[in-house]
Amino acid sequence: MRAAMTARFPLEPDATEMRHLVDEAMDRIVAHIESLPQQPAQNVEGATEFARTLIESLPQRGQSYEKLLDQLFDELIPRSFNAAGPGYLAYIPGGGIFHSAVADLIADAVNRYVGVCAAAPALAQLEANVVRWLCEIVGFPRGAGGGLASGGSLANLTAITTARDERLGGDFQRGTLYCSTEVHHSFQKAVHLAGFPKKNIREIAVDAKFRMRTDLLEEAIEHDRQKGFTPFLVIGSAGTTGTGAVDDLARLAAIARASGLWFHVDGAYGALFAMTDRGRERLRGMEEADSVILDPHKTLFLPFGTGAVLLRDAGALRRTHSMHADYLPQMQTEDELVDFCEISPELSRDFRGLRVWLPLKMFGITPFRQQLDEKLDLAAVVTAELRKIKGIEIVAEPQLSIMAFRVVKPGLAEKELNELNRNLLERINARKRVMLTPTVLSGRFVIRICVVSHRTHRDRIDMAVEDVRAAVDEVLSPES
Repeated sequence: MRAAMTARFPLEPDATEMRHLVDEAMDRIVAHIESLPQQPAQNVEGATEFARTLIESLPQRGQSYEKLLDQLFDELIPRSFNAAGPGYLAYIPGGGIFHSAVADLIADAVNRYVGVCAAAPALAQLEANVVRWLCEIVGFPRGAGGGLASGGSLANLTAITTARDERLGGDFQRGTLYCSTEVHHSFQKAVHLAGFPKKNIREIAVDAKFRMRTDLLEEAIEHDRQKGFTPFLVIGSAGTTGTGAVDDLARLAAIARASGLWFHVDGAYGALFAMTDRGRERLRGMEEADSVILDPHKTLFLPFGTGAVLLRDAGALRRTHSMHADYLPQMQTEDELVDFCEISPELSRDFRGLRVWLPLKMFGITPFRQQLDEKLDLAAVVTAELRKIKGIEIVAEPQLSIMAFRVVKPGLAEKELNELNRNLLERINARKRVMLTPTVLSGRFVIRICVVSHRTHRDRIDMAVEDVRAAVDEVLSPES
């Protein structure tokens, strides 16, 4: 009878079919994960042209599940950056621990809605617990709160919109915001989406360590006040994307307090290093912020799509985002219960808290802390080893786990040096054991190394140094 129903209602598989679907996928997933160390760090040559061949019309009939899985794992997934692999030292890697993938399978299969507490109070509470744990990590006091977002971009928008309402109310066109020239571009995008003219953003120059110059910040605030603007927000970076620079957060907090500004910290990459002793010291002052964003999909090694926004005053989020509708159930009034739709732009949302809750409950925080300590060590190691290579200039020392370098050659102008380093990067990445990415600092093309993945250990760092050394020998040889 059930088999007949499955044939008649194919969108409702029976127990045998469900196990078959998962088993077939798991065979390929396990093989894929086990082969990650041997896979190239990136494999995108010709991938764009290949992607064009996949354009097709809406399918009217189904295809073999097994053949679709083969297409995914044999043809589609390999043609990409291997962001889950140990050699991915580019951008800021996302780890994607397997335990979170299992949590997502559970969350998607049971398909419970947690945007409103009344719909699934216990599950909403699990996610609220996760937020409390994150507040504890950054050093926020009791009464802080927030929510999980898809990533730092949405988290930035949520925080900035809340700060706008709290500090400026409805008349905000003369409000000015302050950031360093090294701030992540999602800040400027969020400011624009929050309704501010782009000309209201003040980008403050950085010092030799790529940290915001607080003396210039104070001058800019005073200048704007004299011109009739309303300074209201300063953002500090807890680890920039370009160099991993950490602004003087304690000094920024003091300036913000003295000037009546909202103090926002972009800790998407770096905030979770506060779990370590060294990280907590380098991030001193973050705990004084009005709002902090962070990305567990970076430095908690979770799957992409897991960010968070945390506020010292959790009620501020509700004051900005709460909206009534007759078709919604009654919202909560107790402080310990949260309706996530009341504190974020999202009404429909996935149950993303489970992918954080499950691994933290399984392991506790200790192994995550140990992994981050290892990444701090590895960043120091790679910097020390690259310094030994003749021709290498360390442009940005690691303040957390990102560093930047370039090769220099006497007699070359800056433009020629930039071209030389582009050539160097291509040669390093062509070996495909590691993938590095560039940035531009004061007109200089430099190469970044970002050590974050839970799968990256000393052996891969040694490979990176070997590949850099070999590529430097090539570009500096008399024949090149």
